Amino acid sequence: MAAPKKGRRAPASQGHPGRTLILMLIAMVALVGGMFYSGTLTPRLGIDLAGGTSFTLAAQNQPGKPNAINETNMNTAASIMERRVNGLGVTESEVQTQGSNHIIVNIPKGTDAKQARQQVGTTAQLAFRPVLTTAAGTKTPEPTPSPSKGGKDGGKGSQQSASPTPSASPTTKGRAVTDALKKPSAPPSASASDKPSAQPTPPAPGGADIPPALQKQFAALNCSTKQSLAQANEQAAGAKPTDPVVACKNDGAQKYVLGPVGVEGTDVKDAKAVFDSQQGQGWIVQMDFTSDGGKKFADVTGKLAAKTTPQNQFAIVLDGAVVSDPRVSERLNGGNATISGGFTQQSAQDLGNMLSYGALPLSFKIDDETTVTAALGGEQLHAGLIAGAIGLALVVVYLVAYYRGLALVALASLGVSAVLTYTIMTLLGPAIGFALNLPAVCGAIVAIGITADSFIVYFERIRDEIREGRTLRPAVERGWPRARRTILVSDFVSFLAAAVLFAVTVGKVQGFAFTLGLTTLLDVVVVFLFTKPLMTLLARRKFFAEGHPWSGLDPKRLGARPPLRRRRTAPTQTKEA
Repeated sequence: MAAPKKGRRAPASQGHPGRTLILMLIAMVALVGGMFYSGTLTPRLGIDLAGGTSFTLAAQNQPGKPNAINETNMNTAASIMERRVNGLGVTESEVQTQGSNHIIVNIPKGTDAKQARQQVGTTAQLAFRPVLTTAAGTKTPEPTPSPSKGGKDGGKGSQQSASPTPSASPTTKGRAVTDALKKPSAPPSASASDKPSAQPTPPAPGGADIPPALQKQFAALNCSTKQSLAQANEQAAGAKPTDPVVACKNDGAQKYVLGPVGVEGTDVKDAKAVFDSQQGQGWIVQMDFTSDGGKKFADVTGKLAAKTTPQNQFAIVLDGAVVSDPRVSERLNGGNATISGGFTQQSAQDLGNMLSYGALPLSFKIDDETTVTAALGGEQLHAGLIAGAIGLALVVVYLVAYYRGLALVALASLGVSAVLTYTIMTLLGPAIGFALNLPAVCGAIVAIGITADSFIVYFERIRDEIREGRTLRPAVERGWPRARRTILVSDFVSFLAAAVLFAVTVGKVQGFAFTLGLTTLLDVVVVFLFTKPLMTLLARRKFFAEGHPWSGLDPKRLGARPPLRRRRTAPTQTKEA
């Protein structure tokens, strides 16, 4: 007796389709649970659907740089602005040049417009200047010659004597650069009061005196109002690096005469906000210099360490405003520094963000700021959803009319794909800042056709096998390899197109490409882990296995051939004569 032939062992996905479906169900439950756990039940919307703020910035001519406004600098500035805004956790922002000297910045609703305005408009021109003298931020009481005070020189001497009074401010808010800058120096009042009033121009580093015109400007400088503070910062920011300037503290409490730039901001390689829990300074900004910048910084701090207050102070100037004025007690090597002094977490992160993402090559002025409503985008979304619903309804009608019972499999697969797409888009909002805009919605609607096409390919392969005379169970298994190859090739082409579109485009078109690529990947997951196992289970049910007329697999309707059978030859009978 011949031994029975052993059948070929079925793959795990075919032998245990129920396990695959349970795994798919667990993944869906986990995604939905993560959505509820995060508290985010709807996808994050882009500026065209949720509204937001739009800024129009105009590039300004800079002193000594008549040809600075060009295409290269404008594109560089737009790129830096986009990185800064994205540093706030906004990935749906739109930053693009318009014309020869304008940049448009669109920021979706939910972003702090004031903070974003500071990020995009701040040029972040950082410089380290030595302090020549300092005084209170208000206007000096005797800016003009007075006979009762001994004439012009006497007035200037009294102006300089005002510097000791507020000089304690730098020690509390401007403690800064590494350990050497944290060591207390001689009391400022003693070092300043020893200078006679007849010496109104303390020597600047390098042996240069403060010019009389700069003394007069320093005496008249008023940092106590927002308007005057802004004007002083703008004037200081536009000064040449080789010239001494007058400047204000960023809070307006102090004013300074500063020497030429010792270290440029371009020498800063990296900057980040860090909370200092060891020395109790709170939030600080750590900076790392380039190799050349570290050498410059060491040389300048070595010279300042030999001077007395306030000329041993180093002013860190950002866009013309002094953000910190630490004292130097020794030469600082190592190529790194720390800015501290009353920073909040937000202010430290903002400063580190601006310094890390680079200084703008141009200065900008906000020409226009408007609030964008979601009315137009809402109307377009409503119309798009109606069009999508009509298209989906036509697809359902076609599936029911042509595939009958198989339409339930297609609709269930579309439902699983919709749940996965919605939950993943919702979770990607807080995770990577993904925002759903109108083009992204269009990508999701296009994906309905791509997903339905995969089901149709598989169904047709099964029906072809039934036409060849096979029963449903072997037809499901034999039709899958050919359908799988077709589906993978089709989805690969769609995903490749989405990837190329995402790489070569910007703005909203990237939303379309991202959604198209995501839904294409989900189509593969659904077909492999849901549609195929579900068909394997249904092939064991009598309704589908016996080819019920409403199953969509009726052999008679499909024109199936009769099964091939071996002909039997009848035995030859001898006829009698």
